[in-house]
Amino acid sequence: MNSILSATRPSIGSRPNLDQNPGLLTAFIFVCALAGALAYTVFSLMRDISEAGEVAVTWLPYILLGVALLIALGFEFVNGFHDTANAVATVIYTHALPANFAVVWSGSFNFLGVMFSSGAVAFGIISLLPVELILQVGSKAGFAMVFALLIAAIVWNLGTWLLGLPASSSHTLIGSIIGVGLANALMHGRDGTSGVDWGQASKVGYSLLLSPMIGFCCAALLLWAMRALVKNQALYREPEGNTPPPFWIRSLLILTCTGVSFAHGSNDGQKGMGLIMLILIGTVPMAYALNRAMPADQMTQFAAVSHVTHESLLKAVTAPVPEEPRAVLSEYVRTKEYNPEVLSALAGMVKDIGNQIEQHGSLKRIPMEAVGNVRNDMYLTSETIRFLEKNDAVKFDDDTRKNLKAFKKNIDEATKFIPLWVKVAVAIFLGLGTMVGWKRIVVTVGEKIGKSHLTYAQGASAELVAMTTIGVADLYGLPVSTTQVLSSGVAGTMAANKSGLQWDTVRNLAMAWVLTLPASMILSGSLYWLFARIF
Repeated sequence: MNSILSATRPSIGSRPNLDQNPGLLTAFIFVCALAGALAYTVFSLMRDISEAGEVAVTWLPYILLGVALLIALGFEFVNGFHDTANAVATVIYTHALPANFAVVWSGSFNFLGVMFSSGAVAFGIISLLPVELILQVGSKAGFAMVFALLIAAIVWNLGTWLLGLPASSSHTLIGSIIGVGLANALMHGRDGTSGVDWGQASKVGYSLLLSPMIGFCCAALLLWAMRALVKNQALYREPEGNTPPPFWIRSLLILTCTGVSFAHGSNDGQKGMGLIMLILIGTVPMAYALNRAMPADQMTQFAAVSHVTHESLLKAVTAPVPEEPRAVLSEYVRTKEYNPEVLSALAGMVKDIGNQIEQHGSLKRIPMEAVGNVRNDMYLTSETIRFLEKNDAVKFDDDTRKNLKAFKKNIDEATKFIPLWVKVAVAIFLGLGTMVGWKRIVVTVGEKIGKSHLTYAQGASAELVAMTTIGVADLYGLPVSTTQVLSSGVAGTMAANKSGLQWDTVRNLAMAWVLTLPASMILSGSLYWLFARIF
């Protein structure tokens, strides 16, 4: 990989100034913002715990909570400076924006992207984790899981950053999750493949595999189309000195940089939010296991939907309700092996959840000792319905399918929520992370993928494709890699422009992408085994 550090650079006259260091005032504001984010996180956490009446016998859960939150926010910070190059490299190397201004601009829109995110990606990532660890996230094994996968992801991200390789943070985190799942299954004497939801993993894998191909091909096609439609030859030549591009192409470059930054925050920020919610649910369930903000009048509707859904399911049930419906559903969610008892267990669980809601009238009033069980029942029920909807062997009539969908929507609203302070904390750490450590990967993307300097048209094509791809993926709840989409987009424009590719760099990038998944799996699996022994 040493060749990536010694690749040919563009001519000095057109190379942007990347060496301007921020002043003392900027550093002071940065540190104050970081400290303010931590203070806000602690204040919000203590307020929620106080309002929920959460009581801990010892300080150990709070100490573990604090360490886990710091590691999770640290992951988002590293994610920020690891991935920021993918948004700003093109505007910097086409001189559309000065380097320091570009990273601040990108960080601001990463912040906004997190704040306006939907949360779909957050819970899509969580569904990759082994069901028994999700149900026992506050246990020793739950903490071992969280620490292992976050530390593994941070270590690999830092390693690839030090080498200037734009590897995928999404790829790294997903590999870490799969590694924990495999290790957990093997440690319990099961086949390693049973530790992961391979259906969800394959869906995520396809999105990660296809996104660089889409980036490469679409960016190349867009550049060809631009050449055919826009005849201004200055767009397809290396910039002269530090001259900025024409106004309209400069506006397009800034717009796409803004879009990629926003989309990156919206997509990647959610991964940290999902893991933080797991940590909060495990350590302070009274405050975060259930959505205490759901209004009481919605609970009345919730209870009514549960009773209607229960009645609909009874028509399809062919086996008696088992004595332990939770165990039956847990086994089904883990193995995906359907039998008639699953439907009976689901009917029993739907009835129990409806009775709990009707009895207490509000999620706030559910007793502390029952909160964890109610949430686990809701999670298992939601996952069971999700898998049954995909199972062709299970046939529901239209009314039952409609009722199940409505019931699942209610229990997801009760369990899959993200408090505002979690969004704000992740947004600040991701946004601030984009403003440091960006130079290494910016140089790789801007100088070492192609043999010639990035042209205005190439920068616009790569950014436009990246912005669109990530935005669509976020809409459908798919975690794609900003890094892979934009780096492959730059490579696609170099190929389409016949500029030539620096194959040593391309091979190193491909090697990093190929090794990221197995390396993060091995690292996180080993750490999980170690932490499980320590805890």
